[in-house]
Amino acid sequence: MTLRIGRREEVSDLKRGTLGVLIGDKHTLKDWGLGWLAVTLGFPEPKTYEQDVPCADGTIDLTEAMTGGDVKYKNRSLSLEFEVPDRDFGDWANKVSEIANYLHGQKMKIILDNDKAFYYIGRLTVDAEKTDREESKLVLSGDVEPYKYELCSSLEDWLWDPFNFNNGIIRNYKDLEVNGTRTLVIRGRRKKVIPVFECSTAMTVSFDGLDYNLPAGRSKVFDIYLGEGDNELVFTGNGTVSVDYRGGML
Repeated sequence: MTLRIGRREEVSDLKRGTLGVLIGDKHTLKDWGLGWLAVTLGFPEPKTYEQDVPCADGTIDLTEAMTGGDVKYKNRSLSLEFEVPDRDFGDWANKVSEIANYLHGQKMKIILDNDKAFYYIGRLTVDAEKTDREESKLVLSGDVEPYKYELCSSLEDWLWDPFNFNNGIIRNYKDLEVNGTRTLVIRGRRKKVIPVFECSTAMTVSFDGLDYNLPAGRSKVFDIYLGEGDNELVFTGNGTVSVDYRGGML
C-alpha cells in the first residue's frame, strides 16, 4: 500500500493485518491489535498575505515579502481509521478508554508503517463522531505539523530498515576533522533549517559568501538557513565540527 497524500487511501485486505502506526511508543497493531483500514493526510494550507488596493483591480500578494521568500504553512489534518477486533460492549469501552487515556490530545511523534523513514509531530484525539462499535471501527483524528521530518538526524546512527531508497539521504556530519579548511555539502529538503554546530575549538564557517565565527561548543548562526538543494559550508580552523541537521518535507 502506498500513501496517497491529500486524499483518503484504503489499506488492502492483505496489508490490514501487517501495517500500523507508531504513536509515541505504542504501535496500533502490536500493542492494541487494531487493523489499519485507511489514512487521510491533507496538504497544509499556505499562509498567504494579501493587501487590498482601493480603486484598483486585484490585490497585492505580500506572501514571500513577509516571510523572507519562503512560504509558510498551517498544520495539516490527519485521520487514521482502524478495525477493532470483535468484542462485547465492556471490552470495547475498555479498549477505547485505554487508547484515549494514552494519546487523546497529547503531542506525540507519529510514524506510519508505510513511510518509516519520516515522522510527524502532532496531537490526535479519539474521534467520537466517527468511531462506531457496531462497525468495529475506531478513528483517530487531529492535526500535525506541516512538515514530516527525517527519522534520524545527521548526528544519530543511520538505520537500515526504515531507509527509503527512493528519497532517502544518508547523513554523517559528526566529528568532521578540520585541518585548515574543509568543505561540507548538505543536501537540504523543502523545510528551511538552521543547523546546530558543535566545535571542539573556535573556528569560522563560510556560507553563501559570508563568514561567521563559531565558538567552541554548541551554537547556531541565525543567518545560516539551509534550504532545498545543495548547501555548501566551508569551515576554517583546526579541530572537529559536528553539524546537527534534520530535513523536513511535505
